[in-house]
Amino acid sequence: MKLKSFIAWRYLFSRKRKSVINIISWISLVGLSIASTALIIVLSVYNGIGGLTQKLFNAFDPQLMIEKYEGKSFHADSTFLEKVLSVDGIGTVSCIVEENAWITYRQNQAIVQLRGVDRNYPAITGIDTMIFDGEYFFVGQSKKTSTIPDSQESPDTIIQTINQTIHYAVLGALVYDQLGLRSLSNDPMAVHIPKRGRGIGLSIDDAFNTDYLYLAGTFYIQQDIDSKYVLADIGFVRSLLEYSGDECTSLAIALTPKANVRKVKKELQQSLGTDYLVKDRYDQQPLYFKIYRSERFGIILILSLIVLISTLNLIASLSLLIIDKKRDIATIRSLGMERHTVRQIFFREGIFISFVGVIAGLFLGFVICFLQQTFGFIKMGNNFVVSAFPIEMHPADFLLTFVLVMMLSTLAVWFTTRRAKIQ
Repeated sequence: MKLKSFIAWRYLFSRKRKSVINIISWISLVGLSIASTALIIVLSVYNGIGGLTQKLFNAFDPQLMIEKYEGKSFHADSTFLEKVLSVDGIGTVSCIVEENAWITYRQNQAIVQLRGVDRNYPAITGIDTMIFDGEYFFVGQSKKTSTIPDSQESPDTIIQTINQTIHYAVLGALVYDQLGLRSLSNDPMAVHIPKRGRGIGLSIDDAFNTDYLYLAGTFYIQQDIDSKYVLADIGFVRSLLEYSGDECTSLAIALTPKANVRKVKKELQQSLGTDYLVKDRYDQQPLYFKIYRSERFGIILILSLIVLISTLNLIASLSLLIIDKKRDIATIRSLGMERHTVRQIFFREGIFISFVGVIAGLFLGFVICFLQQTFGFIKMGNNFVVSAFPIEMHPADFLLTFVLVMMLSTLAVWFTTRRAKIQ
């Protein structure tokens, strides 16, 4: 070990002559440790909450979605679907027809996002696993009986059975509450969608296409989704919108297990051209991810200020240590050590304090996060999706914390030793 590092190390762990200097040195070390621990814990909790929210969105949003660049709908015929499926990495494709709708049930009403989906949609999103009341299905059969006379001459009657197709819907939990539905309710909901290319009209029949849906089930995913989405059969929504059999507003796509989302998105966009937009999950929820990144940056900035305040103890500790070691400084100066070399001794002293403090903080933060991940000591309550605060530790956060604390500490130490008066 070089002489400068050896002396700095001895100053760090040897007993100081004045107890107050010893206390301040340990306070500065503990302060940096606590600041580092706080950074790790807060970032890990934020990662956990963000990851949980993304998983909830992923239960509804596909990995990739194709939309028309201009206009609302497009024809997804067999030729178009083959073109999409020809891109390497595409697994499953589902057609979606989506439109705003007005739903009424008895005296209640709601404006919702009516999404018509086909049979491939559950395989893409896993929405059928998020049903907490009822079942996931859209089409059923009902038998209706009627009596008709056998003939004009005969008074006898015969019973005729007619099979009717009944359409069902799966609703978000908040839409379910807003409409005042009950799981045992047998009354249908009236679904109204404005007629295409027509004016308001003098009555509901003139202005809206209307049909009826029965309750099949309710899903509980995330507040933004639960408060506005209603899922129904794609054929039902097409008939309300007067769409043709292959017309849709978007295509939902699930990739193969080993496919790279960015690569497939780029190749699919090149294949379809500029008439279509290919969106990944970040593009489908742009506001959420922008807010998430902005809040994360704000948290890092605030915690950086806390670290900066913690370095004030380090500045005080080094300043008092330099004053305390005046006799030692005079001795080593008389032996020929130059002034800048003496400054480097105290500079390394400060770096050692910072290094030990940040390593201790990273270790303590890891232990606390690991215990929360394993045992879930801190609870969120019974009304949340998860019972305990979610935690996700990322190696990048540990590296960021180490670099941030060491950088701020180094600047503080350099400023202190640079301005110190050493004779």
